[in-house]
Amino acid sequence: MRKPLIAGNWKMHGSKSQVKALIEGIKQGADGFAEIDILVLPTFVHLAEAKTLLDASAIMLGAQNLYPGTQGAFTGEVAGPMLADLGCDYVLIGHSERRTLFHEDLALIAAKFKAAIEAGLKPILCVGETRDQREHGETVRVISEQIQSVIEAAGIEAFRQAVIAYEPVWAIGTGLTATPEQAQEVHAYIRQLLSQINVDIGKTIRILYGGSMKAENASSLLAMADIDGGLIGGASLDAASFLKICAAAMPMDNSVQKAKVN
Repeated sequence: MRKPLIAGNWKMHGSKSQVKALIEGIKQGADGFAEIDILVLPTFVHLAEAKTLLDASAIMLGAQNLYPGTQGAFTGEVAGPMLADLGCDYVLIGHSERRTLFHEDLALIAAKFKAAIEAGLKPILCVGETRDQREHGETVRVISEQIQSVIEAAGIEAFRQAVIAYEPVWAIGTGLTATPEQAQEVHAYIRQLLSQINVDIGKTIRILYGGSMKAENASSLLAMADIDGGLIGGASLDAASFLKICAAAMPMDNSVQKAKVN
């Protein structure tokens, strides 16, 4: 059985005081969530602060990006070994904002994924289609291309240490919403795509939903067979909201813990 993962992507938000308050709030409410994994992804400048605050807790730490190299004359960049040395467990690769705002292409994203694996980090590979691509029936083609380019660069075995996050770009900050059935359809396709290459990896890889999951829609999305957690944006900046999503990811028989944060 795949263990659910709830990851909070804080994007470019936070100050030292806000990071402390947010982490303390999550820690206080996360007792009893042993059946799921919880991950926070602060900005680079807050990683060290977050690591100190997370010590002695089960909450994991990740970064939002990396540079595909180990060291060198790359002003302003941060390498995978540096993140691992700081205590990061995960790193986001190919987030929709990196693809669209910073024009990261398939080759660069594949190189970053490979660099994460080589640094001992677990990459969360983000894939997804735009509204125009969906309306033109290109969802399968786009996602297949995004995943296959990484497989070609890093090999299928690298996905044993990886997570995939499906981001329907058309449903993020647009007012549109992907239904649980629409999300499940794409998650099932991703699992089938990987299973065609390696059955075991296809069955065991965790696939997160990253399309504006909130406390209000988390339960219906997480009830889908192939949705193994969430990559949470805005809702992860509020401890109470984030914990409600964590509770929704718990096994259905753990009603005591769910009631605790509702």
